[in-house]
Order: sequence, then C-alpha cells, then structure tokens
Amino acid sequence: MTKKSRFLRVPVEPFEIKSGVTADDVLARMEHISFQGRNLASARRIWEKMLGDDCTIFLGMAGALSAGGLRMIVAHLVARRYVDCLVSTGANLYHDLHETRGRRHYVGSPRENDAALQADHIDRVYDTYASEDEFVENDEWIAEFALTLERRPYTSREFLYKLGEHLWKETGRDGILTAAYRASVPIYCPAIADSSIGMGLSQARHRDVQAGQIDVIGDIIESANVVIRRPRTASIVLGGGTPKNFINQASVQAEFYDDRVGGHRYAVQIVTDVPHFGGASGSSLEEAQSWGKLAADAEQVTVHCDATIALPLLTTALATSGSERLAGRTLLRFGLDGPVMSIDGRPLPPARYEARE
Repeated sequence: MTKKSRFLRVPVEPFEIKSGVTADDVLARMEHISFQGRNLASARRIWEKMLGDDCTIFLGMAGALSAGGLRMIVAHLVARRYVDCLVSTGANLYHDLHETRGRRHYVGSPRENDAALQADHIDRVYDTYASEDEFVENDEWIAEFALTLERRPYTSREFLYKLGEHLWKETGRDGILTAAYRASVPIYCPAIADSSIGMGLSQARHRDVQAGQIDVIGDIIESANVVIRRPRTASIVLGGGTPKNFINQASVQAEFYDDRVGGHRYAVQIVTDVPHFGGASGSSLEEAQSWGKLAADAEQVTVHCDATIALPLLTTALATSGSERLAGRTLLRFGLDGPVMSIDGRPLPPARYEARE
C-alpha cells in the first residue's frame, strides 16, 4: 500500500443541514468546512481565547457599519466587555449618535436616481438612506454641546466620553457612545476630522476660536499607555481603515518605551479589501508581523467577508460560547481620566516608563 501523506490527516466534513440549531453550533461545524466559512469559525475560537486570556482587547470599526444596522452589536460587545477599547471612524460614531437621538436610517436601493435623492435632501450609503436635514440638525447639536465644554484640548477619548455622557443623559437610549460611557470603555477616533462629528466641531470653532480642540497626538500617548498597562493585547478589526493601523501602531509605540511589549498576541480581521494593492486596509496579518505590530507567535486569522454577514453570526455564537469566559475577565476601567494619569490629572506620557534592562 502507498503510504498516506502527512498532509492528508483531517478530512473536510460536509455541512449537513439540521433544524433548530444555534449559531454556536453552526460555527462549530463550519470549522470543518473550507474557505471563509472555516476562517469565520476560527475567528470565533480565537476570540474565545482572547476572553479566556489576561489581555486587553481592542476593537477597530471602519466602513458604514452603524448606518448598515450593526451599531447595536457593537454596543452589546462594549457593554458586556467582549472588548476593552474601541477605535472607530467618526462616521460610525456619528451614525450611532443619529439613531440614539431617535432618528433612523432607511432601506433604499443602489439603483435610485441620485439627483432625485439630492432634490429631496436624502443621503445615500449604497442601499441605505438618511435625511440630510436631520444630519444638519445633528451637526448643530454637536456644535452646541462642544460650546459647553471647558476651552482646552481634549483627546478624542475625552471628548467622546463626555459626548456619550451627554447623549445618555439627554436620551437614556442604548448605543455605542452611551454603552461606552456607561461601561467606562474608552473610544478613540484618530480621524475624527474626517466625519460629521468633525464638521460639528468645526461649527463650534466658527463661533468660538477656542472651541472644538481635539488632541489626536494625545490619543497616541494614551493608547500606548493602555498597552503598557497590560502588554498582553489582542486586535479585532472590522473593515480595516484608520482604526486598523491605529490599533496596531499602539503596540509599536508602546514597545518604543517598554521592551516588554511584543505586539498583539491575538488578531482577527474581517475585511473585504485584498493585500495585493498595497493598502493598509487589505494588508495581511503576516505583513503586520514584519512591523512588530503582531507577536511572531500570535494566533490570528483573516476573514475575507462583508461584516454585515460575518459579525451577526459571529457575535450571536459568542453570546453562547463566550459568555462563561466573561465572568472571569480582569477588566480595565478607564473613565474620563484616562488609562494612566500624572499628579496634575493630565495623561502620563509613555516616556515616564522605564524600559526593562
């Protein structure tokens, strides 16, 4: 008999349909099929390991996920501490604010006449509509809030914490910003100017040149301190974008000041971009290892899939399989004052940490 190759050990198991099964069971069986189905099942398994390990979990959020109906999934993950720190585009936070204030997004069509939509003050995000007039009112609401703040620079985390607090007190509604405020989970928005939140801050600055100051370099200092505080970290990225690199550079910046930091220990990314055009959004996790953003032995998986397909299935399964691991987690609570503070109440620069000899 011909000796069986060592490569032919684990057979693919055809997926058999069963009625009345849970998402947890579906993903467990998908680990024995191929392609992105197997990768999505692996993402659930790695996320469970993150929850069982003593590590800080970063979640990156890019793309039109809030407008597309995923905002309450992210709020669920934040509120129940499946993640410890959120890094988001401004657009996702703005569209979350829009709905938390009682407005809606609407089912539309990518084939509608856009000139007709513009005439009716309707903004389109592929197959989803929203009212431009309501967006204009949101911008003014943000500007008015910004004008109530002390005139000084704020990191995006500080500003968004206060914004979430104000939103919760005014509405009492669940959402990403309000969940982060209530759970003391920090949100960073490194490209906040590239959003309607930035436009609202600009309108505040138009009225008072001292208003609407966001210290994005302070965000880098704070995020590095988050890593230094507990160097075992994990990265979950939805859609790439600026949040993906901000999360990855936090471990690199932290290692500059403390050589005990060695890159994220776990990494999951759910992306639709591809690596062969050279963009950061589609870059592979192996490429991130070359920069030291991921540990050389990091457990990682890339799922090439639309987040509106992958995330509902993944998080529904985690609600079953990951719930027991939540009880044993050591939680970092940051609140308004930030992850590491100096005597005068300002963020402590990472340079104050001494590298290990």
